Amino acid sequence: MKIGIIGTGNMGTILVESFVDSKAISPSNLYIINRTSAKAKKLQNKYPLIHICNDIPEIIHTCDLIFLCVKPLEMHPLLTKYKDLFSKDKCLVSITSSVSVEQLSSVTQCSCARAIPSITNRALAGVSLLTFSPTCDEYWKRTIKELLAYISIPLEIDQNITRVSSDIVSCGPAFFSYLTQAFIDAAVKKTNIDTSTATILAGEMLVGLGDLLKKGFYTLPTLQEKVCVKGGITGEGIKVLENELGDVFENIFIATHEKFNEDVEAVKKQFGV
Repeated sequence: MKIGIIGTGNMGTILVESFVDSKAISPSNLYIINRTSAKAKKLQNKYPLIHICNDIPEIIHTCDLIFLCVKPLEMHPLLTKYKDLFSKDKCLVSITSSVSVEQLSSVTQCSCARAIPSITNRALAGVSLLTFSPTCDEYWKRTIKELLAYISIPLEIDQNITRVSSDIVSCGPAFFSYLTQAFIDAAVKKTNIDTSTATILAGEMLVGLGDLLKKGFYTLPTLQEKVCVKGGITGEGIKVLENELGDVFENIFIATHEKFNEDVEAVKKQFGV
């Protein structure tokens, strides 16, 4: 099967690297195109057998399964321009949360799906979020799930939880990276530890925490109970978090949903549905 990726920005590149490194796809069966050709060439330099297509019609004609990794407002113009090329035997996969599978299907006649990846997929870990159009062929549903299982845990979700699920899975690594960096910076500012040492310790702590949760030794609440000895130092730190965090996480979800709703409305005007 030949697989195409339109758009090799951050997430498009992660998909290419993850698919190839996991051996989900042979590089010789992978076709890519990007508006800035240098980005596509950089991937080909890393994986010489990857094909760079000259234009979008070439990649659609050549490939059976096509991942569309462009910005939300770029999708409708692209799809309407090339809609006749997306024949019924092909499958189109969008990685953008604000474009629904129904909107994709309203323009094209092929099977349509949405697969929202995470940067954690680069480590062949984490979750990818799946939604299929009502008319998506069962063969493509099975194929996409099997493909994404090489790089993630594929999870099919209802569309009404798309944004919050993406916040947790896709935005979450950035949010917690920001918090971890602030944690490190505060340690360096208030104690004698240096940045390099604090960064190593924090990174290894996060890896260990992930392993504890993944292997099922503790849940998040029981882990806190195990570390927070009554009257101990950790408990004093938790008190500060309880007092200082307030509604910060609620406000994060409010902000992301407000932006999401703006994007959804802009996309609706384009698709008319």
